[in-house]
Amino acid sequence: MSSGTSGDTPQSGPDPDQGIPLPLSIGLGLQLAALVIAVPILMPAVVMRAAGVPESHLSWAVFASVAVCGAATALQAVRFGRIGSGHILVVSSSAAFIWLCVEAIGTGGPGLLAALVIVCAALQFVLSARLGFLRRILTATVSGTVIMLVPVTAMPVIFGMLDRVPEGTNSLAAPSVALVTVLAITFISLRGSGTLRLWAPIIGVVGGSLVGAVFGLYDLNRIADASWIGLSGAAWPGLDLDFGADFWSLLPAFLLVTVIVSLRSVGSCVAVQSVSHPKGRAVDFRAVQGAVNVDAISNLVCGIAGTIPNSAYSVSAPLIQITGVAARSVGIVTGIAFVVLALFPKALAVVLAVPGPVAAGYLGVLMALLFLVGLQILIQDGIDQRKGLIAGVSFWVGLGFQSGMIFPELTAEFAGGALANGMTSGGLTAILLTLFLELTGSRRRRLDSELDHSALPGIRTFLCEFAKREGWGDDMSERLEAVGEEALTSLLGPDGDRPRSDRDRIRLTAQRTEDGAVLEFAVAPRGENIQDRLALLKGHGDGTRAEEVSLQLLRHLSSSVRHQQYHGADVITVHVKEKAPDAGG
Repeated sequence: MSSGTSGDTPQSGPDPDQGIPLPLSIGLGLQLAALVIAVPILMPAVVMRAAGVPESHLSWAVFASVAVCGAATALQAVRFGRIGSGHILVVSSSAAFIWLCVEAIGTGGPGLLAALVIVCAALQFVLSARLGFLRRILTATVSGTVIMLVPVTAMPVIFGMLDRVPEGTNSLAAPSVALVTVLAITFISLRGSGTLRLWAPIIGVVGGSLVGAVFGLYDLNRIADASWIGLSGAAWPGLDLDFGADFWSLLPAFLLVTVIVSLRSVGSCVAVQSVSHPKGRAVDFRAVQGAVNVDAISNLVCGIAGTIPNSAYSVSAPLIQITGVAARSVGIVTGIAFVVLALFPKALAVVLAVPGPVAAGYLGVLMALLFLVGLQILIQDGIDQRKGLIAGVSFWVGLGFQSGMIFPELTAEFAGGALANGMTSGGLTAILLTLFLELTGSRRRRLDSELDHSALPGIRTFLCEFAKREGWGDDMSERLEAVGEEALTSLLGPDGDRPRSDRDRIRLTAQRTEDGAVLEFAVAPRGENIQDRLALLKGHGDGTRAEEVSLQLLRHLSSSVRHQQYHGADVITVHVKEKAPDAGG
């Protein structure tokens, strides 16, 4: 629901449906655009120049990259059916593809790159559709670890920007500019309140740029030389759909990186959701699927246009933490700003003229907050020894590869050097360890039945036999049966009032764990998230309606309840410990 506002300051905390004044939406949207606009400009420029393409192709690639990223960012915020996340989620060029793109262009030209990117987009559509099937692999542990590795991947670039100043510049210029930027953002964010806190990032950038102008670092010549409007000299490179030997030799590496980049988009959407609501809410994986679909659409267009692939970035998550604003109107403004800037080279030059140390200080603060977002995702999912080991090993593997400390000679040769990216190597490690844990776990027992109250006797019998097979006594058996009954009642409603169109089969799986059992109920979509409803009931006494009583009993009988909603399926996972929970808990 929408939250009212007073003045420019949101009163009820972050919320995507937040109604905020138009000037605030424009201001924050332009802030976010200014933060990341250099990425879709510089990355395709670096790739095209490294590959030695003509200047006309370079100009076209930069224009297409900025325009497509803007349209995709706005589409992420809108959420239309299965398209879009409904959150502030910036789409920008993916650094993980840089060297693969250089190799593709160097081998077969921009046309070969276009064909490879189009195939990668097709894979992302498949990944989005099958995200529910992949839920046991693409877990919160994997997502949180990948988010924590984003700052690790970005920091070398950020630190490299600290001393990006012209030769002969005063030695105090770069540190002074960066320090002013960081201190302004940090102090205002820590001690500011109301409107001032909302504008902390832009105040830091403006302050740093003013100090940079004193030292002669703000590039006014760039602005003066840029044309006002137009795409003079740009040319579309075309497509190469021959699918020859070069295509097939590069395809495996592109598909591998596509999976990792899609995982990043999953993690980015999870991260943004975790800070975009006034109260802790379960992750809506339908929004995650929508985010990946937008990635796929944008990459399909990027392939046709002949520029490098995109990915959803969670850079908006720390900005939401700083400002307290998560209104999707900010994302729409950001996307529009990208598209407008793509058409006005003079406006692009104003952003690109900001000194490198200013951008480094700005990004450094946001990356520190982003690391914390990844850590929060891990903690909220519940850390045990196995999850902690997966996160820890994966993080250090990613850090080692990113730093060039782990067999750099072999890394440079494998998959076009894709593993040299810490997010790629660490994310792949997390996936493989999670997959190993899944494959070596105890066997799952499964029951398929009609989604109806008549299924209850079969569920009780199934759970009773499962408890006996695992050697548990009557107490555990009775609690499992009670959990099955209350979960079914919660799904159907106390009077079985679930809409008839949603009536389908329910699949119940039961698996033993070290401290008890995990029951998983997979059903057709219901609309409400049981996990959220349990959170609302917590601390407000027992519910008065029969359905609320059922939810209270379900929470009492289990140690955790997790409800994951996908397009086409709801998955409710209940953890029941062998030792009965404390009656007063």
